[in-house]
Amino acid sequence: MKKVINLKNKLNLFSDYWSPRVIAEMNDYQFKLVKIKGDFIPHKHDNTDEVFIVLEGVLKIEFNDKIIEINSGEMIVVPKNEIHKPYSDKECKIMLIEPKNIVNTGDAGGSLTALNNQWI
Repeated sequence: MKKVINLKNKLNLFSDYWSPRVIAEMNDYQFKLVKIKGDFIPHKHDNTDEVFIVLEGVLKIEFNDKIIEINSGEMIVVPKNEIHKPYSDKECKIMLIEPKNIVNTGDAGGSLTALNNQWI
């Protein structure tokens, strides 16, 4: 289906943090928008890399050996099996690109696990 997706309009449709919303699919991949603030949990994804594109704000990702800062207009690919903990001191708006049915908390589970396939 050919249609233009306005990211700002989609981001205005929800306010909760750490709860990705699907906006499009391509082959077996989903494009998700998520708002974050505060700390997430350390986790990894056993079978897939994960792409973070920062649309607004500053994302920090803590790895075992360092912390990387990703600013608005920048992106990072986190390799599969890499333990990472995303966080942000202030609200940050991100696009994720990952395969369908990926659990946001990876192997860690817990109370921050979001429902899959929540479309907006």
